[in-house]
Amino acid sequence: MTNEITTTSLNKDFESIKKIDENGVEYWEARELMTILGYAKWQNAEEVIARAAKACINSGQDVDNHFTDISKMVKIGSDSVRKVGDWKLDRYACYLIAQNGDSKKPEIALAQTYFAIQTRRQEVFEKMSEASKRLFIRGEVTEENKKLFSTAKQAGVKKFGSFNDAGYRGLYGMRLNDVENKKGIKKGELLDRAGTTELAANLFRITQTDEKIKKENVKGDDQASQAHFMVGGKVRQTIKDIGGTTPENLQPERHIKELKSEKKKLIKDAEKKAKEITDK
Repeated sequence: MTNEITTTSLNKDFESIKKIDENGVEYWEARELMTILGYAKWQNAEEVIARAAKACINSGQDVDNHFTDISKMVKIGSDSVRKVGDWKLDRYACYLIAQNGDSKKPEIALAQTYFAIQTRRQEVFEKMSEASKRLFIRGEVTEENKKLFSTAKQAGVKKFGSFNDAGYRGLYGMRLNDVENKKGIKKGELLDRAGTTELAANLFRITQTDEKIKKENVKGDDQASQAHFMVGGKVRQTIKDIGGTTPENLQPERHIKELKSEKKKLIKDAEKKAKEITDK
């Protein structure tokens, strides 16, 4: 139990000092990192960083892509300054530092696991970039649909099946049941089998309908369904105007449940492999 608490605490420390640069890339500053890793003297920390940088070079990587010198001049008196060394480190650099640190230090042992897992997770997410986008947008569609149906309820909608179908008729040019038949998918599977492009079109339909009902104070089943149909039609026309494929003609993808299961397995395998690396 004590080790679990220590691990959680150290993970929080790593996260708390993590920074994001202007390009959206995460990084750590060496002086902050090495303190957490138990190196009180900068001279000792520099030796570990040097070994890590050498390991980076030996692995065929461009060291400048992972270790960036951010040393600066600081005042030490009224009229004198001195150079203070520091490094901007990406996740891979931190991983190498942990691998080349004093493994007798409990902080280093925990850091090896933490950065190995984070590095492997990133590899997994990069491999699943398109799938991850689809999973994310599908989640957004679910949440925004809940908001839309809440807005529709407040607007006095009672025939939710008709209201929902009106949006599909506008966007797909046919009823939901006909879309499912055309795509050869089971009833209720449309959004779970939709690809990123199709999901994005539906997300826009949903959010804009929600906005229109609120903004124009739409009331009742007929007005709400008409608003939903019109917004869906506008999205459909925009797709046509830019030369895109209308959603009813987009091929269905694997069920979203398969992607979720696959993602969980990949993360689990990544953590297992990372643990094996640190145990060597």
